[in-house]
Amino acid sequence: MKGKTAVRTDGAPAPGGVYSQAVRAGEFLYTAGVGPLDPASREVVGKSIEDQTRQTLSNLMAILTAAGATEAQVVKTTVHLQNLARDFAGMNDVYREFFKEPYPVRTTVGSTLHGFLVEIDLVAFLGG
Repeated sequence: MKGKTAVRTDGAPAPGGVYSQAVRAGEFLYTAGVGPLDPASREVVGKSIEDQTRQTLSNLMAILTAAGATEAQVVKTTVHLQNLARDFAGMNDVYREFFKEPYPVRTTVGSTLHGFLVEIDLVAFLGG
């Protein structure tokens, strides 16, 4: 596909499989699902949903920065929570630290996640 470019940064965990951290396609940036891993050690950061959400979103912000974007350009997020009922409020509180109005649209779902409580992917509009 013409105009499809992978985005890579050491500020976020390296992919653990055959995928890119993010791909820019035209005026949009799409990230892979990102979890609460320390970029250097690849160890899970934190035991609480708040700590894990903060690390996850910090990793995503590093990817945005590498693409020349900011959180203000994020138009959609998808949040996967290992325990939706228990962790939604804590995730939502931390989410507010990273995104301001107008908030991106968001889908939040319960998912089977191995080894962490949260995973998030996003779409950002990079055009004018």
